[in-house]
Amino acid sequence: MKKLAPLFAALATALVLGATPAVHASTGPGVAWQAAAADADIERYFALAKTEKKPVLLYWGAKWCPPCNQLKATLFNRADFIEQSKAFVAVGIDGDAPGAQKLGTRFKVRGYPTLILFSPTGQEVTRLPGEADAAQVMKVLQLGLSSGRPVKTVLADAKAGKKLSANEWRLLGFYGWETDEQQLVPAEQRAATLAQLAKLSEGVDAETTTRLWLKSLGAEGKADAAQLERVRAVLADPAQAHAQMDVLTNEAPDIIKAVAPQPGEARQQLVAAFDAALKRLNADTTLSRADRLNALQGRIELARLDQPREAVNPTGLPPALLAEARDQAGRANREITDGYERQAVVTGAAYVLGRAGLWKESDELLKSALARSHSPYYLMSQLAGNAKKQGHKAEALRWSEEAFNKSEGPATRLQWGSNYLGLLIELAPEDSARIEKTAAQLFAEAEKDPGAFYERSERSLKKVATLLNGWAKSPAQAAVLGKLKTQVDGVCGKLDAGDTKAKSACQGLFKAKA
Repeated sequence: MKKLAPLFAALATALVLGATPAVHASTGPGVAWQAAAADADIERYFALAKTEKKPVLLYWGAKWCPPCNQLKATLFNRADFIEQSKAFVAVGIDGDAPGAQKLGTRFKVRGYPTLILFSPTGQEVTRLPGEADAAQVMKVLQLGLSSGRPVKTVLADAKAGKKLSANEWRLLGFYGWETDEQQLVPAEQRAATLAQLAKLSEGVDAETTTRLWLKSLGAEGKADAAQLERVRAVLADPAQAHAQMDVLTNEAPDIIKAVAPQPGEARQQLVAAFDAALKRLNADTTLSRADRLNALQGRIELARLDQPREAVNPTGLPPALLAEARDQAGRANREITDGYERQAVVTGAAYVLGRAGLWKESDELLKSALARSHSPYYLMSQLAGNAKKQGHKAEALRWSEEAFNKSEGPATRLQWGSNYLGLLIELAPEDSARIEKTAAQLFAEAEKDPGAFYERSERSLKKVATLLNGWAKSPAQAAVLGKLKTQVDGVCGKLDAGDTKAKSACQGLFKAKA
């Protein structure tokens, strides 16, 4: 569960341009956001930015998404963020808005949340690191606003050996590599690029060099003895560990396996040093609850390092660590009153409890939080996942079906529905009636959604088609598949003839490979 804006435009200007009125509901309190649901909206806001010589900050997210809710709880409501928003035009895209998935294709965004800064002329400057803490994201935003140089150009200059300023190096170090979507480098080249940048940045900005180097370790998975000592030095220095908090908490197991690949004394010592650093971060009240919880999750991942990744009931976890997981999850559930923070932290706490093997506590936490969640279907899907891992098939299907039934928004419903269909085919393949009914419902909903064959929605439908192709082995199942293919042919026939992208995606649906 990893994961990554506002504008104070005068109402008179918005009305003159015919812009969509500012909205607050989907993007959080504190700042007036402009909602975009189609290309025409984007063009209006980019025209406004060009006229006012302001950059554009684009936020892409969803109501249910825990990291999106974390941004709403910790970044979007900050006084300095609200003040800074006067310097740029900000646009929020809700992934369930009518044309949102088409916009996702335009801007090459997939994961929620994604934050992109554009120049006043509409050129992409940088993608912000949604996984970093709010204070760091603010710094990167300010760097991007002051620089104006596209990060793609900065990267090319760096690789060509040209001199960069410390701020330009920081722009590279804190770039949103997790939401890059191969805008800067192909995915398979990312680790090598990060390692190259770390070496090139030495002597300019130590924090940036360390960040790039640590991220390259986590991505590449191999290192030498000298790297081991460098990791130890970072872990032993509270200031450095705090500065690299998100990398250390998210990538602890990968970094350890890179620098100490074999079990033994060296690895044990490194795990102990890592645990001590994460324990400090977990107790650091300057960090948000979610960030402190991530540090606790990192400690749990370290405790189960040499056990199978998907072990349902890990053994040998220290009783004190289990007690901390119970205590922190319980306190979060009792103390958090902000709805955005609850969605981020309580769902994260339930995941942490599951990773600790505390399934009863995880289930109880999720059930107790259902009534207070603005997106309870997300919690229901977690309950379905918990039940499946514990071998409770009927319960997993019940929660998954309820999550689908309660889900809201066209893209979300296709995603939740494809997940439910996947569980049905895996856990109850003999139930042809439910499988047919669920698939038929998804295709019927896709027919009403003009963005169904773009981005996240298209991936959900491809998943459905691939699952059905793999399921239909008997004559009876093949007959069901035939009826569903006929239904999809009808959907394809009703698509706008001018939308060749959607037509092609629809017609190739059952040809998609897993």
